[in-house]
Amino acid sequence: MKFNTRLLHGKAIQKNSKGEILPPISQVSAFRYESMEELEKIFQHKRMGYAYTRIGNPTLSAFEQRVKELEGGADAICCSSGMSAITASLLTVLAGGDEIVAGSGLYGGTIGLFHDLEKLGIHTVSAEQMTEEELDGLVTERTKLIFAEVISNPSLKVLDIAGTAAYAHARGIPLFVDATTATPCLVRPLTLGADVVIHSTSKYLNGGGNSIGGIIVDGGHIRWDPERYPALEEFARYGSMAFSVRLRTDLWENLGGCMAPMNAFLNYIGLDTLGLRMERICHNADVLAHALNELPQLEVNYLTLPAHPYHSFVESQLNGLGGGILNFRAGTKEKAFRILNELKYGLIASNIGDVRTLVIHPASTLYIHNAKEEREAAGVYEDMIRVSVGIEDAEDLVEDFICAVKKAEQYDGT
Repeated sequence: MKFNTRLLHGKAIQKNSKGEILPPISQVSAFRYESMEELEKIFQHKRMGYAYTRIGNPTLSAFEQRVKELEGGADAICCSSGMSAITASLLTVLAGGDEIVAGSGLYGGTIGLFHDLEKLGIHTVSAEQMTEEELDGLVTERTKLIFAEVISNPSLKVLDIAGTAAYAHARGIPLFVDATTATPCLVRPLTLGADVVIHSTSKYLNGGGNSIGGIIVDGGHIRWDPERYPALEEFARYGSMAFSVRLRTDLWENLGGCMAPMNAFLNYIGLDTLGLRMERICHNADVLAHALNELPQLEVNYLTLPAHPYHSFVESQLNGLGGGILNFRAGTKEKAFRILNELKYGLIASNIGDVRTLVIHPASTLYIHNAKEEREAAGVYEDMIRVSVGIEDAEDLVEDFICAVKKAEQYDGT
């Protein structure tokens, strides 16, 4: 099956007991059993079943199975948010004294999380480029994990997944990637060597801007060394599934960051149109980027522009698509604000992946708590506008943005 067919007819599409086309919403806190013996076996993990939604729910399972199949993973666990997913995945394997090597250009919330982990004794060092030469200068005996975004938001750096995974595995280090901006429509990182894939489901997987969530997909590739990763020591008997088993039955359960059943349902139905939406979004982003690039007063950043430093990855790794995010520099913060305020179809909102085109000034919002050096390392500047392109007609978007730029230039300050 190709991508869109697999979305609708894959193995993860369950036959529900009463013939429902979609999974029922199990909007409950707990599940009743006829005997205490049955419930005891479930808590002992000796029998499949659900006891309490914080540790499992049929609607959550339906969504997890669907994303697991799309990514080609061994297991998937959905969380209350993308940040919850990143936090749970890292804390499943890391402990005080460990180090992370992280790619630059990360989402501001992830940078903030790494600062919080410092207080737990988990140190992060940043790699400007994920090249062997640079990584050699950063990886130490304390390095227990490499983390990067497949397409960084908003700087639009593209990770060489296969190359980075090969480097990491040669040194016994797992590669965790945030694939939110890429989606499995553009690339399936597990097939290229990544070990764990994380999504903020609030974005492209959902598509409608109606629910917060995150998901972790375990590739099941690694035979975890319990001496190197003592957090997984008591789960070593599960072999390559040690990460997932500890995550699901221990850390995720104890942190309490489960996804709500209604959100799982909304994310589930959002997946139906993921392929169609991404094709249209990427087409619109390409058209808009090329049109804006004709304006000499703007500095446009989008992957399909021929001069983009990561342009070659569009064909070699991203299925010929450039993703749904572009950004451009307007010259000054004031001019950027004028352009944003003049747009009719670009909605000023702090999200990405919606069917509607969303725009924002990242420096004064998403990265407002980051130092200037951190912002610039993430590709965020005072005059930059980020655009999450939607599924509107491309011609209307082009007209809207060009008119907004021209009106901003005519502004006389009165």
